[in-house]
Amino acid sequence: MNALAFSLFLVIVGLTLVITYLASKRTKTSSDFYTADGSLTGLQNGMAIAGDYMSAASFLGIAGMVALSGFDGFFYSIGFLVAYLVVLYVVAEPLRNLGKYTMADMIAARFDQKKVRGVAALNTITISIFYMIAQLVGAGALIHLLLGIDYVYSVLIVGVLMTIYVVFGGMTATSWVQIAKAILLMIGTFIISVIVFAKFDFSIVKMFSEMKTATPLGEGFLNPGNKFTNPLDMISLNLALVLGTAGLPHILIRFFTVRDAITARKSVIYATWIIGAFYIMTIFLGFGAAAFVGYDEIVAANAAGNMAAPLLAQVLGGDFLFAFVSAVAFATILAVVAGLVLSAASAFAHDFYSHIVRRGEATEKEQVVAARWASIGVSIVSIILALFAQNMNVAFLVALAFAVAASANLPIILFTIFWKRFNTTGAVTGMLVGLLSSLILVAISPNVWSPEAGAAIFVGEPLITLTNPGIISIPLGFLAAIIGTLVSSEKADAKKFDEVLVKANTGMGIQGPVKH
Repeated sequence: MNALAFSLFLVIVGLTLVITYLASKRTKTSSDFYTADGSLTGLQNGMAIAGDYMSAASFLGIAGMVALSGFDGFFYSIGFLVAYLVVLYVVAEPLRNLGKYTMADMIAARFDQKKVRGVAALNTITISIFYMIAQLVGAGALIHLLLGIDYVYSVLIVGVLMTIYVVFGGMTATSWVQIAKAILLMIGTFIISVIVFAKFDFSIVKMFSEMKTATPLGEGFLNPGNKFTNPLDMISLNLALVLGTAGLPHILIRFFTVRDAITARKSVIYATWIIGAFYIMTIFLGFGAAAFVGYDEIVAANAAGNMAAPLLAQVLGGDFLFAFVSAVAFATILAVVAGLVLSAASAFAHDFYSHIVRRGEATEKEQVVAARWASIGVSIVSIILALFAQNMNVAFLVALAFAVAASANLPIILFTIFWKRFNTTGAVTGMLVGLLSSLILVAISPNVWSPEAGAAIFVGEPLITLTNPGIISIPLGFLAAIIGTLVSSEKADAKKFDEVLVKANTGMGIQGPVKH
């Protein structure tokens, strides 16, 4: 066991628990629990969004993917960053203007139907669990490498901690944990990037030149096609990455933590700058790991490459930098999983329990209690599923969650705002087809089935070759929403659409989070 790393782990955990304790004193109402009562500034929320978004997939997964696959790994950095343009120009302001606590609130602003809320809540919980599996896999590998604790117990430790944050601190604790984590992550990544760049004499030309001979891939390291040999697979991945963020529940709920749409837009701008700087530095992480750690050592520590960044830190800065970077990676995982648990719990308590089961008559106390119990349930399910995904790259797992989000949520968000004829049938059909098609395609893909034992969850031949379902499931989600609307006899409420269109673009008549 690395004593220094263990000490820094304890410091990180202690800091986050102090934040949770302080936040718990302020978390009394459902508005406090779901949205921190809309009290965050643009800068604070932008940092929290960045902290929420720069996950284990970004820090651990992309570094490993670039180190092992070269240029193909950088597709993830590009896709994750470009996605924020869609969020900025299409989603952020309308969502804040129309919603209160969850994505379903936005859709319900136009379609006041229980089944719309129910399906939207199902989507949110499914996507959150998918995303959370990736974080728990990264956490398990990290703690196992550092402390020698078995993978199963490592996942359980993180699962318990993330549940504590949400159950006691709600959105306030989650937001400040994410802000602290974003600062630490940027510091750690910057330090490693500078050291790596110094090794190449601060010359981009020299760095790229030396990488041609630094890995088993040779000159192919700098060319596409090492991982994604199928062009359709590459297109599918990038479609999911670019469009998926605008449908991710744990990112969307962050826009309810600010007072108005202007602040929501500022949040996205701040987040984009922070995230952009971070993803540029992932080049240095991946190149540095490939050059100074080596392919064999990276794979020996974790077959999917998830430990490339911590191993690079150890090579460059010894035990202290290794311990610091690993502790930051741990904080990264804790912050992201807390946001995911919160989004899933909010969907269950606010959309399903309060509006469907209790028909809008649940008290403040009942909503918060339901959300806390839902947090525990989501955590248990995620932990169980993560135990079967130990050998998968975390960036890759997150890309699957992006595909589900882009297929099931994005079509409904866009049509709710911009299509006058869109109706309840189209909304429900689009969400269900987008969700089920992406899940089914993943279930029959090489992610789940492989002829080689240990390469996937089950041994066998996959029915499709696509590793990411986006290129099929995203168009299906849009098509199902369109067909469902056109074949339905239900007529859209023109006045309701006009009202939603005005509110979405101007914020007129919109209040802050309503306590009910």
